[in-house]
Amino acid sequence: MLSERERERYQRQILLFGEEGQERLKEAEIFIAGAGGLGSPVAIYLAVGGVGTLTVVDSDAVDRTNLNRQVLHTDRDTGVKKVASAREKLEALNPDITIRAIDAHIGEGTAAKLVGRADGIVDCLDNYPARYILNRVALDKGIPLFHGAIRGMYGQATTIIPGKTPCLACIFPKAPPEEEFPVVGVTPGLIGMVQVNEVLKYLLGTGDLLANRLFLWDGLQGQATEICVERNPACATCGDGAERGRVKRRKG
Repeated sequence: MLSERERERYQRQILLFGEEGQERLKEAEIFIAGAGGLGSPVAIYLAVGGVGTLTVVDSDAVDRTNLNRQVLHTDRDTGVKKVASAREKLEALNPDITIRAIDAHIGEGTAAKLVGRADGIVDCLDNYPARYILNRVALDKGIPLFHGAIRGMYGQATTIIPGKTPCLACIFPKAPPEEEFPVVGVTPGLIGMVQVNEVLKYLLGTGDLLANRLFLWDGLQGQATEICVERNPACATCGDGAERGRVKRRKG
């Protein structure tokens, strides 16, 4: 049940989807992978929206070179662990939710445990090997993966629903080369907002998700387009043979 303070806080949202919808957000837990350029707006707007539990995982410390885009952090946070800085800001924004800030590396042996019982994973990372790991965790747990990525003034987003959409490896079978890529802060801000919008729609059971669609943002042209994406039956991660392997592991 919502408290009187929560009813007041979320009054304008309740006008849109009622107390029942707000309670669904309060009961939800979302895993946010990364507290950087994408993770900052994602965490902020999920927090102010009233998602009850946010698990934020990152292993880095704030660097001054982050500050043009990582809006959870300020100059005084330089050298501080990002999860500590994130927890402080998010708890100040909304004391009525739970913030689980975990200083950890998302790897093959840690990801599933870190995600735990979350209702969804928001991919706010900047490297594809870790993205692929979270993709497999989402498939194994049967929960959505809300993907977002940016470079310069370009960005992309999609929502992956296990068993219903292509997985990340279907859409991007080969990781792009690692690089220190350029970025202007508005781009992760915009793509992060798209990811949050997807999370809220999923939790509320409303609207059309970016399922089977890849949203593409061109900031130079001020244009948003989308392309249809399809599941690859031969995908090594979610294809028919891989699915049988996951079922066998679950039973075992």
